[in-house]
Amino acid sequence: MKNDQAAKAIAVIPGVGLLTATAAVATMGHAKALKTGREFAAWLGLVPGQTGSGAKIELQGISKRGDTYLRTLLAYGVRSIIYRVKEPGPSVTQMKQRRPLNVLIVAMANKLARIIRAMLAHQRPYRKDYESVKRA
Repeated sequence: MKNDQAAKAIAVIPGVGLLTATAAVATMGHAKALKTGREFAAWLGLVPGQTGSGAKIELQGISKRGDTYLRTLLAYGVRSIIYRVKEPGPSVTQMKQRRPLNVLIVAMANKLARIIRAMLAHQRPYRKDYESVKRA
């Protein structure tokens, strides 16, 4: 990690440590090879399966496919955010009230994976207050 700029940039994100940063960079390789953050999250096995035809799409559970090691590291990082951070943020506390804990952990790990891919693909630093632009 001392020599890799990408791993240093990722390690700034809350919930991402030395192991997660180096594993993400090593696993991903070149970030622009993946078209979207959802593609990276799906590659790790953090998005629900989809079935359906036509306009009706049904979401299934999270499969055990993908990179087990990095998915586990991301989940442990999210757990550390939930349990150890004094004020994790309003979105986390709201989701905690609405969803079971493990659902919250997987959803936040998915978000963390998308943030990692976006930071590496666009070569931008992490900003806690950043809000993405929603497209219509």
